Amino acid sequence: MPTPSHSPPSSVTWKTVLHHDLPASLVVFLIAVPLSLGIAAASGAPLIAGLVAAVVGGVVAGALGGSPLQVSGPAAGLTVVVAGLITQFGWAATAAITCAAGLLQILLGVTRIGRLALSLSPAVVHGMLAGIGVTIAVQQLHVVLGGKAQSSLISNVTALPAQLIAHHGHSVLVGVLTVAIVLTWPRLPKVKVVPAPLVAVVAVTALAAVTMPDVTRVDLPDNPLQSLILPVMPEGTPLEIATAVLTVALVASVESLLSAVAVDKLHRGKRSNLDRELIGQGAANAVSGALGGMPVTGVIVRSSTNVAAGARTRASAIMHGIWIAAFVLAAGSMLELIPMAALAGVLLVTGLRLVQLAHIRTLRRHDELLVYVVTAVGVGVLGLAEGVLLGLVLALARVLYRLARATVTATEADGVWTVRIRGALVFLGVSSLVRTLRSIPQGATVRVDLTVDHLDHAASEALEDWRRGHVARGGSVEMYRGGSAEQLDDVPIRALLAKLAAEGQQPAHLFITCADSRIVPTMITTSGPGDQFCVRNIGNLVPPKGSNSSSVDAAIEYAVEVLKVKSIVVCGHSSCGAAAAALAADVPEGSGLQNWLRHLEPSVRRAVALPDIVDPATGVRLSPADKLSVANVAVQLENLRSFPCVRAAEDQGRLELIGLWFDIGAATARSVLDRAPFLVRADEELSKIRSSGTASAIATNPSSQ
Repeated sequence: MPTPSHSPPSSVTWKTVLHHDLPASLVVFLIAVPLSLGIAAASGAPLIAGLVAAVVGGVVAGALGGSPLQVSGPAAGLTVVVAGLITQFGWAATAAITCAAGLLQILLGVTRIGRLALSLSPAVVHGMLAGIGVTIAVQQLHVVLGGKAQSSLISNVTALPAQLIAHHGHSVLVGVLTVAIVLTWPRLPKVKVVPAPLVAVVAVTALAAVTMPDVTRVDLPDNPLQSLILPVMPEGTPLEIATAVLTVALVASVESLLSAVAVDKLHRGKRSNLDRELIGQGAANAVSGALGGMPVTGVIVRSSTNVAAGARTRASAIMHGIWIAAFVLAAGSMLELIPMAALAGVLLVTGLRLVQLAHIRTLRRHDELLVYVVTAVGVGVLGLAEGVLLGLVLALARVLYRLARATVTATEADGVWTVRIRGALVFLGVSSLVRTLRSIPQGATVRVDLTVDHLDHAASEALEDWRRGHVARGGSVEMYRGGSAEQLDDVPIRALLAKLAAEGQQPAHLFITCADSRIVPTMITTSGPGDQFCVRNIGNLVPPKGSNSSSVDAAIEYAVEVLKVKSIVVCGHSSCGAAAAALAADVPEGSGLQNWLRHLEPSVRRAVALPDIVDPATGVRLSPADKLSVANVAVQLENLRSFPCVRAAEDQGRLELIGLWFDIGAATARSVLDRAPFLVRADEELSKIRSSGTASAIATNPSSQ
C-alpha cells in the first residue's frame, strides 16, 4: 500500500483544482472509459449503459458522497449480479431495479445503519469478490479467444476445452496482446504513471485498425441520448423483485464502503463519512437507473488511480464524469474502433485481480480460509446470494464452534482424579463439563487444572456447584490455574481477589496501553488480578517529563518508586484511532484531543523517516497508520527515560522497559525494538511478563504466542 503522500486541503481553491484535480481527472477519465465499456459488455448490458453509469457515478456520487477522493462507476463486482438480472427481467427492468436499489441505499444512509455492512466477515466479503472475479475471468477468456461467453461459470468451464482448440482468427491475437500489455506495462520503469488498461486498449486498437479489419468491435448507437433504454417495472413476484433490489443495494453498498475505507488508507486527508457516502452512492444509482444506466459503486481501481495522480478534492471525480460525457457525445465514433476482445482482455485481468493472494494469506493466518473458499465456490457455482449466504452460515457456525471449543477430560492415577479444562468454557460447553464431572466417583480426591481462554458466569457457576456438592459428599477438590503450582481454594477469581484484598497490590509490571475498547491488557499478557498496574490513554502516550501531564507522571513515579515494578510495558496496537487521527490532521482546532495528539508529532516524524515495516510472521507490510503506531511505541520508550526515577532504576538493573505491538485481527503480540522500531517475535518478552506476576494467569491465549 503506498505511503500517504499529501494532505488534501480543508477547502477547495481554484489553484488546487487546476494544479492537482484537473490533471488527475484526465488520468481517471482515460482509464474509466475502457473499463466501463468492458464491464457493460461482460454484464450483457448495452454499452452505452456502462458509460452512463460512469458519468453519473463521477458527477452525482462525487458531489454528494462522503469520500472526497473515491471515484464511482460501474464495477466488476456487480457484473454477475447484473448479468443474472438481465437474464431474469430484461435490461429495462434491471434499470428500474437499479433505481429502486439506489433509493434503498439512501434510506440506509439516512438511518445511519449503512455502515453495518462493514460488520460482514472479511472472509465472506473477499470470498464473494473472489467468486465474482473467477466468474468474470473465465467468462471473458472465451471472448479473448474469439468465442462467445456462456451464461454460468459451470457452462463456461465445460465449454472451455472446445474453445481452446477452436480457431478464431485475429480476435485471439488482440485478446492475448491486451492481456500481455496490461500485465507487463506496470513493470516498466518511469512509464507506469500511464494506466496500463489505457495503453493496452489504445495499442491494440491502433494495430487492429491497420491489420485486422475482421475483428468484432464496439457498437454504439449513432445518437446516444435517444438510444437510452428507460426503466420499466419488472415482471415477477414481489419476492423476486424485492430480492433483486436488496441484492443490488447490499452488494453495491458493501463494495462502496470497503472501497472508501481502502482509499482512506492511501492519503492523509479527511476521512470518509460512510453514511454520507452511502447516500451519495444511492443517489447515483437512482439517477443512473432512471437514465437507463448500470448500477454504480465506489471502485478501488479508479479511486487509487485518482489518489496516485495527485487529486486533492472531490472535483477530480466530478470532472472525470464530465469528460466521459463530453467524449461520448462529441467523439463516440472513436470508441467504435475498439475491438471487443481488447475490452475482454482488460476485464480478464481485472477479474483475476479480485482474487488477491494478500487476502488469502491474511485469512489463512486468521484461520478463516475455509469461509473464504466456500463463499467463493458458492458464488461461482450457485450464485451470488446463495454463495454469500452459505459463507455467512459457515462463518457463524465457526464462531459458535469456537465459543464451545472447550475440552474437558478426567483421568485417574494413583487414586487421584485430574480434570483438565482447555479452551473457551462458556454456557455452550456446560453440559459437557457437567457430564465429565459427574463421571468422577463420590469421595474421590480431585485436582482441577484450569487453562481456559474464557470462563463465563454459567460455566463458573456449574464448576462451583459441582465442587460444593463433591466436597459435601466426602470428596476433596483442589483447583489450579494453567498448570501452575498455586492452589485456589475456591472458584479462581473469587479466591484470588480475596487474597489480594487482604494483602494489597504487589504488581510486577506497569502496563501502558491505549484506551481503545478492543485492547484488554490481561488477554494480551494472560495475567490475572494483581499482576500489573495499568495506565490507559488515547494513543498509549508517555509525554516527556516536564510536559505538564500530571496524571501519567504520577502513575509512572508511583509504579517505580512505591510499587517497585520490575518492568514497564508500552503496548501499541493495530488500527489505532489516535494514529489515524494524527495522519488525517482533521481534529478540531483548539480541542482537548488536538492538544493531546500533539504529543504524537515526534512519532509521526519518526515514522515518516523510517522504511516500510514488515510483520515478521506474515511478511505483510504495515499500513501507514500501523507503521506510525509501531514507531510511537519506540518513541514512548525513549520518553520514559526522561523520568529520573525510571533512568535510575534501569541503570541499577531493577527495571526493564519493554515495547509491544498488538495485532488485533490476528490476536498476536510483537516486540518493538526501541532504537529503530522493527517488529520481532515477542516470546521472550511475554514470557517475562507472564512468569513474574504475583498471580499466575487464569487464562492462556495461545494465539498471542
